[in-house]
Amino acid sequence: MVTAEEHTVIGGLGSAVAEVLATEKPVPLAMVGIRDTFGESGKPDELMAKYGLTARDIVAAVKRLKGKKD
Repeated sequence: MVTAEEHTVIGGLGSAVAEVLATEKPVPLAMVGIRDTFGESGKPDELMAKYGLTARDIVAAVKRLKGKKD
């Protein structure tokens, strides 16, 4: 499973999904989101690229997980 959010992964959607999966259905999980860092201001597309939140980053996370299962 891959979660993607424009938010920090700490305490975000990915963390909530990880808690449920850990107890209900353990599966590989990748969280696409802002890592433990301070945010900054800027153009949205530039910030998305800087923090690894683009569609390309999400696809890469899926491919990494798929590689773990094979």
